[in-house]
Amino acid sequence: MALAWKRVILKLSGEALQGKQTHGLDQDTLHRIASDVAEAASLGAEIGIVVGGGNFFRGIQGADKGIDRARADSIGMLATIMNGLAVEHAIETVGQPARALSAVPVPYVCQPYSRQAALNHLGKGRVIVLAGGTGNPFFTTDTGAALRAAELSANLVMKATQVDGVYSADPKKDPNAVRYDTLTHGEAIEKNLGVMDTAAFALARENAIPIIVFSLSGERPITQALKGEGNFTLVTP
Repeated sequence: MALAWKRVILKLSGEALQGKQTHGLDQDTLHRIASDVAEAASLGAEIGIVVGGGNFFRGIQGADKGIDRARADSIGMLATIMNGLAVEHAIETVGQPARALSAVPVPYVCQPYSRQAALNHLGKGRVIVLAGGTGNPFFTTDTGAALRAAELSANLVMKATQVDGVYSADPKKDPNAVRYDTLTHGEAIEKNLGVMDTAAFALARENAIPIIVFSLSGERPITQALKGEGNFTLVTP
């Protein structure tokens, strides 16, 4: 079956990489995600992955503990680089070429991010792993995903979560939460649906980039979503 979208930016939270652990990296989870990404790439998808760092450190949590926000966010960006290197390795281990690129230059461990380098790797069939957020404090990795999607002319942003779409409230806390099959970016902003931050939705809207919100659980969820199968919420311009 043909893929519904060709070039995509997949947003993975740091927490998604820790599996059932309380922090850090879970190798089985990494392998499962990497295998799914490799299968999607084998079907012709051009994939960029933006990784969060919450399994190690979240900037806003550091700020809550007395670290000034800019410094705390810088620590969080370093956490995303650790995750980026782990994801790069996991993807290459299953036989799919990958390159980690960081918006925070750390040339001894991975290539600095540039639009030209990212497009070159995509053109050669490599999955790119985009670490370091936007390279600036005060911007979330959700906004980073929307920014990279716009820069790289992606057709779609894929937001992997623990639930199968966007709800009116947290379905784990509110049994009356309503699930949306489709939304517009404007509606998501107006309803203050917290699955992504407002800046990410606004940037995607300005660049007419749809977003799908889907659950990372189950069998081959990334490949399924790219085929337009399974449960997800589609957020459109």
